Amino acid sequence: MNRISVCALSLVFTLLAACSDSGGSSTPSSIDFTTFEWTELNDDASWAARAGLHVVELGGRFYLMGGRTPEDSPIPGASTLWADVWASDDDGVSWTRILESDAPGHWPPRAYFQAVTKGSSMYVIGGQDFGIMSNFYNDVWTSEDGVQWTQLTADAGWTPRAGLRAVVFNDEIYIFGGSQFDDGAIIGPGGPPRIYFNDVWKSADGVTWQQLNADAPWEPRAGAVVVVKDGYMVLLGGEDGFLCEPQPDCDPPYFNDVWRSRDGANWELVTASAGWSPRPGHQCAVIYDNIVCFGGFGLPQNPVDVWVSPDGASWEQVSNSPWNAVDPEEVKYDFE
Repeated sequence: MNRISVCALSLVFTLLAACSDSGGSSTPSSIDFTTFEWTELNDDASWAARAGLHVVELGGRFYLMGGRTPEDSPIPGASTLWADVWASDDDGVSWTRILESDAPGHWPPRAYFQAVTKGSSMYVIGGQDFGIMSNFYNDVWTSEDGVQWTQLTADAGWTPRAGLRAVVFNDEIYIFGGSQFDDGAIIGPGGPPRIYFNDVWKSADGVTWQQLNADAPWEPRAGAVVVVKDGYMVLLGGEDGFLCEPQPDCDPPYFNDVWRSRDGANWELVTASAGWSPRPGHQCAVIYDNIVCFGGFGLPQNPVDVWVSPDGASWEQVSNSPWNAVDPEEVKYDFE
């Protein structure tokens, strides 16, 4: 029995798969993803329900941090912003808060940021707060234990943004895309127009950043996913707007294309339209040498599906029930 853990908002699940072959070990050719099952580990974790959070694994421990909880308020986008850090030593079953949001000496509360691990450290990168006029960040912070944090830079050189994506590739941190300013669907008309990015940057230390491509061939976007597979960074999906009108007959401003790059500067289109519906806020992971994608935001309803691909070009739907969801209202998005 093989275990893969996934954290989704206030729910924590483990994905279980029964896999066997003559040698007793799993190989990609022996995996039948349709046999994978979801098991709920905790239906009410001790941290507040939230979106735009991030979870990383470091040293066998899960660290959950940041995010926002929308408030019932006439103020558009009003939210409780978090800068707390929670740890789990049992694959997400139980959680302990190790850092309060208002603790001094670490990053300000934020959501839709990125967090990665490299070596013995975790890194918090970019993001935004929420208000009548949100602040967007391009700072970088690091910690080895989730409690003691060091600011590596207050200004990484790239435009402050949220909804960006980051991965560690060949021992360097790469960031991709994102957006600045809030969507009119959230804060209403009258604010500055939302700006989307398709630039790519990298850093070996989180302090000094190098721009690799100011205008990548993929459309500017936020809410994409990037995974590392077979010596490539693979970018999947995203959005350049939240809503469309009139629903349900309009085409949402979402993507389901797949691109890949070996260096962040040069990109190859893998497919202009993957089998899954266009979406942002989804999650993808490389599991048993396959890309597995699930969740996300959709119009007129959220997608209830799980898709698998060995190469990013050909896709197979293996489930219509991520984390045992029975309808689109139970599908999660903006979790990482």
